[in-house]
Amino acid sequence: MNEKMEQSNDSVLRHVVLFKFKDGTSPEDIKKVEEAFHALPSKIPQIAGYEWGTNNSPEGLDKGFTHVFFLTFNSEEDRAIYLPHPDHKAFGAVLGPHLDDVLVMDYWTN
Repeated sequence: MNEKMEQSNDSVLRHVVLFKFKDGTSPEDIKKVEEAFHALPSKIPQIAGYEWGTNNSPEGLDKGFTHVFFLTFNSEEDRAIYLPHPDHKAFGAVLGPHLDDVLVMDYWTN
């Protein structure tokens, strides 16, 4: 799809991240990842909103993904600061040894 998406003035940019942990990842290591992600909004002011949760869908369609993190940015410029930010990179170092798969999607709200 090569359509250019237009955003309204009250749109926000959502950054949705889903994690699938490696088999055998300990609850303690998962907790360390959760805590490291939770710290990002206090370290990176461009994050305008943050929420997270673990999958509880009864449908069985999660493909092994257990955690979802939902960040809000006010602009693509703010996201562009977040992505290479040293604290975001440091979080990746905490996550990396335990990550089996990740799914990331960004979208402008309608």
